Amino acid sequence: MTNGQDEPEKLQSVSLKWKSRVIAIVCLLLLLMIVALLAIGIGSTRISFSTTLSIILSKLPGVSITPTWPGPIETAILNIRMPRVILAGVSGAALSVAGATYQGLFRNPLADPYLIGVSQGAALGAIIGFLIPLSASALSLGIVPIFAFTGGIGAVFVVYSLGRVGRTLPMTTIILAGVALGAFLSAVSSYLLITSGSSLHGISAWLMGGFSSPQWKHVWVTLPVSAIGMVFICLFGRQLNIMQFDEEQAQQLGINVERTKRILLVVATIITAAAVSFGGIIGFVGIIIPHAVRLIWGPDFRFLLPLSVICGAIFLITADLLARTLLSPSEIPLGIITAFFGAPFFLYLLRRRKKAVF
Repeated sequence: MTNGQDEPEKLQSVSLKWKSRVIAIVCLLLLLMIVALLAIGIGSTRISFSTTLSIILSKLPGVSITPTWPGPIETAILNIRMPRVILAGVSGAALSVAGATYQGLFRNPLADPYLIGVSQGAALGAIIGFLIPLSASALSLGIVPIFAFTGGIGAVFVVYSLGRVGRTLPMTTIILAGVALGAFLSAVSSYLLITSGSSLHGISAWLMGGFSSPQWKHVWVTLPVSAIGMVFICLFGRQLNIMQFDEEQAQQLGINVERTKRILLVVATIITAAAVSFGGIIGFVGIIIPHAVRLIWGPDFRFLLPLSVICGAIFLITADLLARTLLSPSEIPLGIITAFFGAPFFLYLLRRRKKAVF
């Protein structure tokens, strides 16, 4: 009798958890829109929330709003601040969901999107892009982002080739290959930095992360790649849940483990490389956001992944806002802001993990 009475209570508890997480997603989406509008309105010239919203709505098809604002304000909103905020949000979402994916694949909450060499490969590619003797007009077309993206993807491809054993993909071997290749690429990058001469300042600024020169063409490249990748990853929430137990059990439950690992590694790498290409090396986002979401809403990847997307976007938009306003008119590298929040949280995770072990 007790089991029969407990069953409805369990079903009700599960239903309440689903409802609370769905409500959390809706509320966070609303918060994301508010934070984005506030970030677009705040800058060297403060623009009210209502004016910012009116300018954006006036550009939508079928919406007619009589302009009551000066032309320069509209230009600043649409051509400078809006692409920057969108790029920051997309990059934060991509890094967060990639971090959650890596944590699920490696079954380690301390894994991040840069674990197997994306950042080191992208950094080397970007440095080469800065050092190639091309005109400034050529660089403005995106030579550095292209080289950074290619370097990040290429590094992971090498790690994959080194770590693969037959048709299997042992996670431990992948990590070891990533650490070894990352050390080698970092050494090459350090040498190129020493010999970079007048390009050192631009390289250093890129390596510390930031969105100081946003353009819509960057958004039109990053947004579709990242959006498609993030949606695709979110569809694998159930598989990641099952893979947290044991690979053999997951195989018995109908999951093609090796195929799933390959697909998720490839997609997570692509969206990470896309984010890094235009934003530089932005650390800690892929660790702190998925783990914070896990602490608040639980480890179910069916909700962990979409919640990480939204929270990552909110976090990086806010961090970018702080980076460009705290010492205005100067700008703090975005990587410093994320490290300021991320490093203490990372130490908290280590301490929490230590207590769990001992």
